[in-house]
Amino acid sequence: MARAPTFASAIAAIDRAGALLVYPIENRLEPPSLWHRFHPGETMRWDWDESGDERVVAMWRLRERLARSRRVVYSKWFRNRATLFSRALFTAMLCELRATGRIREGLEPDAIDVLTALESDSPLGAKQLRGAAGLTGRAFESAYQRALRELFARMLIVGFGEIDEGAFPSLAIGATRTLFEDLWDEAGAMDPMEASRTVAALLPQGSAFAKHHAKILASVRG
Repeated sequence: MARAPTFASAIAAIDRAGALLVYPIENRLEPPSLWHRFHPGETMRWDWDESGDERVVAMWRLRERLARSRRVVYSKWFRNRATLFSRALFTAMLCELRATGRIREGLEPDAIDVLTALESDSPLGAKQLRGAAGLTGRAFESAYQRALRELFARMLIVGFGEIDEGAFPSLAIGATRTLFEDLWDEAGAMDPMEASRTVAALLPQGSAFAKHHAKILASVRG
């Protein structure tokens, strides 16, 4: 039987892979996931009742611990799915985005408001962030979610654990420049050619992650 991931073994797996989803999409092997790294061949069932798989719950709790550890970087990067990056890959991808000179160019006004709020105070829970960005209420739900997707895609924001805001804890979100200042500075100083070599080594050409990153990079370049 496969062994359940520990904090240390999960970090090692993420560092080796560069990027892993937490859970697979429709139980497919591509893109790679933390689930399939530790439970190969096992179908993941997203059931949270008494018949649910305790391994799914345990991995969700581990995800929260990893997200606030600073040992890896947590994002809703790939199709709004929970994605974990090694510090090395995240820095290299951020370098490529920053090297365009346009990482903030073309952001929607709502995304700018969200980023401004987070660069002033990070991390924030959903309620706090909506209030700070002026996006409270159901009428602004789609605008808020669109702003988050845009900022996660450009690696300008990251997830950082959870914040208890009522019935359910919400994802704590912060500005990359604030929460990972060291990686932000490293990405700014890195040679873009070196960054591209790192990305190519960790994201195989033609893979879902590589295609997604290339698409985002092309859209930023304009």
